[in-house]
Amino acid sequence: SAAALLVLAAVIGLAVALGLLPRTPVNRFCAASNNRTGFLCDDRATCILASQVCDRVSNCRNGEDEQEKFCGDLPSSLPGYLVFRCSNPAHWVYADQRCNGMNDCGDCSDEMGSSAACPPCGSEWWRCSPVLFEYCSCVPRRLCRDGIQHCLSWSDEYIC
Repeated sequence: SAAALLVLAAVIGLAVALGLLPRTPVNRFCAASNNRTGFLCDDRATCILASQVCDRVSNCRNGEDEQEKFCGDLPSSLPGYLVFRCSNPAHWVYADQRCNGMNDCGDCSDEMGSSAACPPCGSEWWRCSPVLFEYCSCVPRRLCRDGIQHCLSWSDEYIC
């Protein structure tokens, strides 16, 4: 009977290893650089940015970030925490692109929308109404006093 239990345990272990029995789903959420939403690789140590999943570059050692189960039918094949839905239901961006200062959705819903819940401009940004569609409510301070209007009020050239 002890030998039978040992054989049964070995058979179950082999079946799990070969993928014949379902494994417990792996939680792949992690915080990547600058506390951005990330994807945890199989090694359980490497955390890549959400936008590095399904980008046609293997960023995880075993290439799990480019597997068909994640990349087969974007965005629905991705785990929900990796996706941010724009106000326009036809558009989405990776979760790490939310609140990055750039108009990734095309309608600023990833920067100013209620579901984005972004903090106010950080110290490296200047709050204004941008001229360029690329930005939503802040422009990078590196653009201040560069002789080019980036804010409707010209505040990036005279106040910033």
